[in-house]
Amino acid sequence: MNKIKRVAIIGGTHGNELTGIYLVKKFAREPNLIARSTFETMALLANPKACEIGKRYIDIDLNRCFLRQDLENPNLSSYEAQRAKEIYHIFSSKNTEHSDLIIDLHSTTAQMGLTFILDSRHPFNLRLAAHLTSFYPNLKVLASGTENEDSSVLRSISKLGCTLEVGAVAQGVLDGTLFQQTEELVGTILDCIEADNQGTIPPVKNPLTIYQKIQSIDYPRNESGELQAMIHPRLQFRDYEPLNPGDPMFLTFDGESVLYEGKSTVYPVFINEAAYYEKGIAMYLTQKQIVISQ
Repeated sequence: MNKIKRVAIIGGTHGNELTGIYLVKKFAREPNLIARSTFETMALLANPKACEIGKRYIDIDLNRCFLRQDLENPNLSSYEAQRAKEIYHIFSSKNTEHSDLIIDLHSTTAQMGLTFILDSRHPFNLRLAAHLTSFYPNLKVLASGTENEDSSVLRSISKLGCTLEVGAVAQGVLDGTLFQQTEELVGTILDCIEADNQGTIPPVKNPLTIYQKIQSIDYPRNESGELQAMIHPRLQFRDYEPLNPGDPMFLTFDGESVLYEGKSTVYPVFINEAAYYEKGIAMYLTQKQIVISQ
């Protein structure tokens, strides 16, 4: 693979996720924190208008605006649609000679800890993920399931795009511990890229655990779309823990348990994420896989 020439650290894709917003602002003030010798590093606030008012978005979710057909559609005129086109033309490695890596910083109300999300299983992405988990044993690696597919999320405009998701933290709130952990993790990613460019990064022999998204699950709803149940207390805050057939998933308002009816053990993530209520997602189910990085 060609050496990485440019890294984009992006925050504020959602205007109420403060960790990424204030990290990007810090990096803009102190560029030496993200400067490395073998590549250019850029810090960008993705959705400045939403950040100004502390809302997730102005018109539509910016992190759902990067489908190729939408980026090429001149009739889409919402603020986020226009902003997506601007970001795409700046950072997309699919249309330029650059070998770029995008790090999109997010926070979640779910108990996700530190999560590294990959859009593809490119050998570099797996190698980077393996190194990060060797430094941070509690770091989880989540594969999005959109590899080789057109994707609407910002990180997908680079073949080496990734997301750092941290939580649990409330929307519009800063958590000092998670802020510091995210900043340290960004620095480690940049150090790994530098070492890889220089050919000095050592091989990782330990296998890599990846949680592969397989499907989303909505809350039980009635014909009008109103919620009929909530996350079961036994499942709440248990992201990445096994959910077995027959385990409780939801609890109705009358106190009745709704059980998981799948045939195999899965590992839920983004459990009860506040921003996903409007998207009809109570959680994602994943499969746990062991891979060997190259």
